[in-house]
Amino acid sequence: MEMTLRWYGSKFDSVTLEQIRQVPGVKSIITTLYDTKPGEAWKLEDIRALKAEVEAAGLKIAGIESVNIHDAIKIGTPDREEYIENYITTLERLGQEDIHMVCYNFMPVFDWTRTELARKRPDGSTVLAYNQAAVDAINPEEMFNSINGDSNGFVMPGWEPERMARVKELFEMYKDVDDEKLFENLKYFLERIMPTCDKYDINMAIHPDDPAWSVFGLPRIIINKENILRMMKMVDNPHNGVTFCSGSYGTNLENNLPDMIRSLKGRIHFAHVRNLKFNSPTDFEESAHLSSDGSFDMYELMKALYDIGFDGPIRPDHGRMIWGEVAMPGYGLYDRALGAAYLNGLWEAICKSEGQK
Repeated sequence: MEMTLRWYGSKFDSVTLEQIRQVPGVKSIITTLYDTKPGEAWKLEDIRALKAEVEAAGLKIAGIESVNIHDAIKIGTPDREEYIENYITTLERLGQEDIHMVCYNFMPVFDWTRTELARKRPDGSTVLAYNQAAVDAINPEEMFNSINGDSNGFVMPGWEPERMARVKELFEMYKDVDDEKLFENLKYFLERIMPTCDKYDINMAIHPDDPAWSVFGLPRIIINKENILRMMKMVDNPHNGVTFCSGSYGTNLENNLPDMIRSLKGRIHFAHVRNLKFNSPTDFEESAHLSSDGSFDMYELMKALYDIGFDGPIRPDHGRMIWGEVAMPGYGLYDRALGAAYLNGLWEAICKSEGQK
């Protein structure tokens, strides 16, 4: 496997490439052109400039997270063809620059949902958290204010102000889109882009919905083993794969995470491995990566990835805010560096226990 950290770019991230380069075992990053809008075709010169900046710091780009999907594609409106063509152009340009993995999601309106970005834990750290009762009590049009107030001045991915200003309009646009329609539109999109993925050897890694159930009545489809296997079969191409995010699939305690990993052999192109601490099935908070700090057995997750021969990029995903750091919630340096070291340690132990040097 290839240990990475997510990096939003020098204009948007409090963490520098030089700092990432000093995290033991991290040789690559997952990044994006954070100031592009969904539906735009990425400019080749912008991709090249980003790649040059990363490589000048002694790192490489292991993949892109995210090339966001325009709502017209998810809803299936007549103008989706324009945005699919732009997406194909972006994939072509990434392929030309030797970038071969793209993480994306197909979630309506909200890319992810948390009710708190700075819940204080007993150790004094702060973390992202979710409480279903709080969601049930709030108007979705007011969600942005609660998110923005805890963001430490950073623009949170999927919660951009210009997008959140259109929440009421977006809900109206999605009113006739149910799970089946969303599956149908995802299938159409994937079938259109697979020839380009085949030509440039680009692995598309869909990120699960977070949390893994319907929020505000919106359809959610990438939520469990049954649905993800359906997606694999409906576009049965090895480039059609998944980002296995334990912290997203794991929001639903009915999901058996190691079993899901083993069911997706050859189709996991990217992994986010992190832990959650549950106070109830619908009230959870993000924890340190250590197994004993949360509700998941992190050894079993890494062992399942080893057992299926996973050799792609992996990242520790969200971290706690610790040691007085001020950063984008979930994306500070310190706790993610600890997470990377911990996951690398688990991987080394598994390899050696299996007889590898």
